[in-house]
Amino acid sequence: MDSRNERVPSRWQRYVQAAVDFPRLDSTQGGNLSGDSPAADSLPSQPPDWPRPASALSRKVRADIRRRLLPDGQDVAATEPNRRRTDLRLAPAALLVWAATVAGPWLTPGILLIVWGSLAASAGVLLAALLRRKKTAGRWRRSFLTTLTAALMLAAASTAHSAVSSSQRHDEQVSELIAAGASAVAEAEITGAPRALKTPGPSGRAERWSVAAAVRTLTSGGQVMHAHLPVVIIGGQEWQHTGTGQLLRVSGKLRPPDPGRVEAAILTASSPPVQLAASENWQQAPAALGKRFASAAAWLAPDARGLLPGMVTGDTGGLSEELETAMKSVGLTHLTAVSGANCSLILGALLLAARSLRLARLPAAAIALAGLGLFVLMVGPDASVLRASLMGAIALASLAGGRAGRGLSFLCLAVIALLLVAPELGVSFGFLLSVLATLGIIVLGRRIMGWFPPSVPRWAAAAVAVPLSAQVLCGPVIVVLQPQFATYSLLANVLVAPLVAPVTILGTAAVALLPLVPWLAAALIGVAGFFAGGVAAIARFMAGLPGSAPPWPEGVFGLLTMLLFSAVTLLAVWTAAHPARTVQMVLTAHAGTVRLLDLLPVASSRRGGPRDHGRLRVCNLNSGRNHQWPLPSNDRRRRQPTRRPGGT
Repeated sequence: MDSRNERVPSRWQRYVQAAVDFPRLDSTQGGNLSGDSPAADSLPSQPPDWPRPASALSRKVRADIRRRLLPDGQDVAATEPNRRRTDLRLAPAALLVWAATVAGPWLTPGILLIVWGSLAASAGVLLAALLRRKKTAGRWRRSFLTTLTAALMLAAASTAHSAVSSSQRHDEQVSELIAAGASAVAEAEITGAPRALKTPGPSGRAERWSVAAAVRTLTSGGQVMHAHLPVVIIGGQEWQHTGTGQLLRVSGKLRPPDPGRVEAAILTASSPPVQLAASENWQQAPAALGKRFASAAAWLAPDARGLLPGMVTGDTGGLSEELETAMKSVGLTHLTAVSGANCSLILGALLLAARSLRLARLPAAAIALAGLGLFVLMVGPDASVLRASLMGAIALASLAGGRAGRGLSFLCLAVIALLLVAPELGVSFGFLLSVLATLGIIVLGRRIMGWFPPSVPRWAAAAVAVPLSAQVLCGPVIVVLQPQFATYSLLANVLVAPLVAPVTILGTAAVALLPLVPWLAAALIGVAGFFAGGVAAIARFMAGLPGSAPPWPEGVFGLLTMLLFSAVTLLAVWTAAHPARTVQMVLTAHAGTVRLLDLLPVASSRRGGPRDHGRLRVCNLNSGRNHQWPLPSNDRRRRQPTRRPGGT
């Protein structure tokens, strides 16, 4: 076969492959790779240009730090042979793309066009420099300029997407109607699941529902305007039965949204929805299956009946207000939002089942990916579900290709892909919390687990490290949204961790088996409901303890104080896990302080002699006062009071 007909990967594919496939040296090779070994073929011909110490002083400082932190002369390579450095090459691209999506709702189309031109021009200049360097060197070199060029190109694409969306929102006729609060008749396609609102509206309705939609036509004052506007429709109880993909006609009153929102307007419905076209079958099936699952769990206890659908499908409609408040007080509301934990458990169970049947790596990954896709369709395309599913799909592709994956690179790729497809996720706090929780687990989770001594079981260390690492990064954002402190959040998450996996796996299996084998699905629902009841009991018990949800400062001050508290928490955990090293560091700091005080210049006294002020010495000289005056005296003579001068 002619080599010219072979498909050559693009530059972006090679760049992404380099980010997620970093060369790894196995410790068993001892660092000696011969040219005949297979591992030597996968390594570059030239040794990597690692940064070296600048001087003998820096080498001495590093050796001293290594000697103090690693007892008994252990080396880093001996303690962690498979540890890799954190790959940050995709992080600038993810940050720039996210910044472009956040700026979209705030800036006008003209300003966004200027930003797009600046980013595109900068990317073009850097790309020309890289091509010139490639022509000179004869090959494509990975460097910081390559990373920056790719980041600017992706940010330019995201800015262009935001500019198009902003131009649709800033249409002159539509903007005037929204600003005037005009009444209109809209034909809209439902794009999200209905969500119950807790607070009553101005009309006094006790039960209100909001649903995301995209307006196709808008009629007001005899004028018909065709547009594609993202809106939020707020209506009564009849809106809870709407489904994704339905085309509805609704009349209501328009009003502008809050600043920084991606939707163009808020439509307060004054009439029930009129269906013009039904959604597709693949869109109706998940919602119907979720409702059937909630009905099948109606025979459980009240807490389990309301919590089980929320933990499996994200349906919190049957969750009581008391239990919801208790879970919010102890930081367990993430259990009712289907996210990365659910996707990880589903992927792990499917991969384990496929590999137990002796399937090859590629078929097992295909089965797991298909199951993950069905799970996403079942629970709905929420922000956290999309992020977790896409990250899991990238990890599966890397696993099927025989490459060891990198969590941070996978997370950055998932963020870039989702923000390019759906820029509205950039201003979603749910998406932000999902990314921060995953980032904390990737960056801090393994390090916190390494703090524990070998005598602690790995599962116990993971039970503490995973929720702690997620809460350290999510805490500052949570206090901005909800200014209160969940005192027992870490303890509650550790206690419910063994119960989450049975609820998720058995509940998801029950949803799939419900149309096929109802009696088996009922049995699985009963077992999953038992564990869900345990989660509810832990939430209620923790919420009833004193000081479970004290108030926290609001705004920027609350965010900064929570950042400081998170740092202190990490320091406290490290101190508790390393008591001997902590005592040694305290003694070393004390000795250094004493030496520093001894080196301070000694000031001379008035008589020219040295003074003892500022030295840690013992002085036995008496000040001249009677140091025994507080003691009881045997002199029973009454002391005469001293008269004031000039008194009589």
